Amino acid sequence: MKEIDWANLSFGYMKTDYNVRINFRNGAWGELEISSSEVLNLHMAATCLHYGQEAFEGLKAFRGKDGKVRIFRLEENAARLQSTCQGIMMAELPTERFKEAILKVVKLNERFIPPYESGASLYVRPLLIGTSAQVGVHPADEYMFVVFVTPVGPYFKGGFSTNPYVIIREYDRAAPHGTGIYKVGGNYAASLRANKKAHDLGYSCEFYLDAKEKKYIDECGAANFFGIKDNTYITPKSTSILPSITNKSLMQLAEDMGMKVERRPVPEEELSTFEEAGACGTAAVISPIERIDDLENGKSYVISKDGKPGPVCEKLYNKLRGIQYGDEPDTHGWVTIVE
Repeated sequence: MKEIDWANLSFGYMKTDYNVRINFRNGAWGELEISSSEVLNLHMAATCLHYGQEAFEGLKAFRGKDGKVRIFRLEENAARLQSTCQGIMMAELPTERFKEAILKVVKLNERFIPPYESGASLYVRPLLIGTSAQVGVHPADEYMFVVFVTPVGPYFKGGFSTNPYVIIREYDRAAPHGTGIYKVGGNYAASLRANKKAHDLGYSCEFYLDAKEKKYIDECGAANFFGIKDNTYITPKSTSILPSITNKSLMQLAEDMGMKVERRPVPEEELSTFEEAGACGTAAVISPIERIDDLENGKSYVISKDGKPGPVCEKLYNKLRGIQYGDEPDTHGWVTIVE
């Protein structure tokens, strides 16, 4: 294999050696299969292609200073996938089977796990799709669970630095009580136009307001929002945003640091009161927010006055990364070591 330039990896797809698959047929999950093919053989009437029976997850494996490989919050990803399956009527994969598949695929592709502190990690992508043929709108009888991995660099090119965001009102990502709380591909398709518009305008990402009243902050395209003020970590409570595992972890770490944590509706005007703010998710961990522009109303909420990440964001980021790499004690039992 040609030498990988770990320091300059993009956040994109790279072919690795193996993926793993488990099929659901006749009401039961089968044995785990190992494949070196990047291709799936699908029926043209499969429900994933027509009726959106498709769920995915994203998690990461890290190589520590001690040489050990750690996977962050495996069980939480399994639980979120199960929640998505309930939401869109798919067969649920038991946590133990999820864990078996993730550990196997990481072990099989160990040579693609970037070295400690190269800034890169091994991205793990579990995918669950409806595979049986259906022309009427009904759930599938058969499903396939696939997991592949790919080494990735930082999601944002600047790494841990502040980024500008823009509020986009003309598109909604998801409706209240819709599929926003599930990790389904359709939510991401629904964000592509707004995301392109934000990029074309020179912003890092788009920000969505709640779909019903357009008054409250929901989330940005692929990440949850949090704001910091008065020693309090504040994040939106909404029925249309994905429950981010990174956000859940940061809330716990904020509490550990002696901060108050509030999950509640966040009106747009409150943006002007935050001392710091960030977008958080598996891909970016934390992307500190420089400012959020509301172009329609000619407002700019400048959060980082000096253009640098704030002290709380930095502390949270370093703490979380420290746990992921094994540099900080894993007091909450978040990490699984790949044996």
